[in-house]
Amino acid sequence: MSRWWRSHNLRMRLTLWHGAAMVIVLVVYMAVIFTVVSRSASQSLNQQIQSDFVFTSSLVDREEDGTFTWMPGEAGGTDELPWVQVWSADASELLYRNFEAQRRPVAVAQQLARSADDRIVVVEDGEVPIRVLSRMGRVEGVSVVIQVARSEAAMRQELRDLLVVLAIGLPMAVAVAGLGAYWLARRALAPVERMTERAQLITADRLGERLPVHNPDDEMGRLALVFNETLARLEQSFEQMRRFTADVSHELRTPLTAIRSVGEVGLRGHRDEAGYRTIVGSMLEEADRLASLVNRLLTLSRAETRQARLSKDVIELTALVDEVAGHLSVLAEEKGQSFEVVHDATPAAVADRLVLRQALINLVDNAIKFTPEKGRIRIRISESQRDAVIDVADSGPGIPPEAASHIFDRFYRVSEGSSETGTGLGLSISKTAVEANGGRLTLEFSGPGGSTFRITMPRHAEPRAQARRRAG
Repeated sequence: MSRWWRSHNLRMRLTLWHGAAMVIVLVVYMAVIFTVVSRSASQSLNQQIQSDFVFTSSLVDREEDGTFTWMPGEAGGTDELPWVQVWSADASELLYRNFEAQRRPVAVAQQLARSADDRIVVVEDGEVPIRVLSRMGRVEGVSVVIQVARSEAAMRQELRDLLVVLAIGLPMAVAVAGLGAYWLARRALAPVERMTERAQLITADRLGERLPVHNPDDEMGRLALVFNETLARLEQSFEQMRRFTADVSHELRTPLTAIRSVGEVGLRGHRDEAGYRTIVGSMLEEADRLASLVNRLLTLSRAETRQARLSKDVIELTALVDEVAGHLSVLAEEKGQSFEVVHDATPAAVADRLVLRQALINLVDNAIKFTPEKGRIRIRISESQRDAVIDVADSGPGIPPEAASHIFDRFYRVSEGSSETGTGLGLSISKTAVEANGGRLTLEFSGPGGSTFRITMPRHAEPRAQARRRAG
């Protein structure tokens, strides 16, 4: 059943669902109608019998010889007249019966007359039941029991006619509802078909194509807009992937070409041990550069795909900054740069210490690398009500405004003609590492006087002594 259901398209399934729902609704509706009409017809028949009793009581007469007559009875015998019988007060003697009562005698009539409880009783008499009312009355001072009755034949015929009408109307109503549902489903799903046709034309080489949006305010229009936004992101991702592939190819080609060239030179002619050592050293240097590039790319990929498992520890940021400063201050001293660490606060943060340390090392290393000799490097630690802040400022040439928006892109370099070499991955890795720990890395300021990068981390509110115990 499930396989058969899934084999039909959505339009047919919607039509079948609508048809099934209409059948259920119509069957319930018809059942309610039949119940209401049946109850109403039964009540009408009872009311007619009550009226018949009043009508009959006024027309029953007692002759001089003591016999009873019913004035319309002798001229009757038609279906329009009720069934009438008159019994003595103790129901021991039948005093009168009209033509209808003679034609259709009721076996339990005397038993009903004896009780005369003023109830309408349904008597199964033959194929069609008859309803009998027995009530005490007086005719010219004599107490009698008057019985009136009517057959349910007319009522049942009306109900049968109603059932026939409902039975004929049900399939017609379902057929009309099914056709209407199919038309509505086809009309409602037409935008989906158009989007499907357009989507089939979109390939990796045609990501600039977009789905048609006929009405951006309805559900289909919003769906198309979401798909178009997704396609735009995919197009951007594909473009970034192409650029990334090209950049990686370029970066990998350079050390590989150098290794090959050095190797080819080493194979030309005979050299002494020192010459071969120099050649092997050059090859190892390029191999180290290649390994460093691969490791950086792997770190960046794992961080972006959340494959790297980060530990969450309470870290004293002042201790972390002092550790990084002590590790890299030697590089600043080699270039005659001043290196300063300012503690405006002693905040703590919850993060992976090694990952956050690597991000800070990359920032400080970049600051040292692009600051000229005799320049100045300054690391400042502060805090706000909610955040802990680490600023890394240098006195380098600054970043051009047109490059500021790309400074965190992979392999992006501000100046290809710079004497400083690198892979262009340091800032990208730092940003990814900080964001993986729930923080932000931004370029706060850049100009001729230098640049300032800021790490903002959610501040841990525990007391420093408790944070130190947890970190230890």
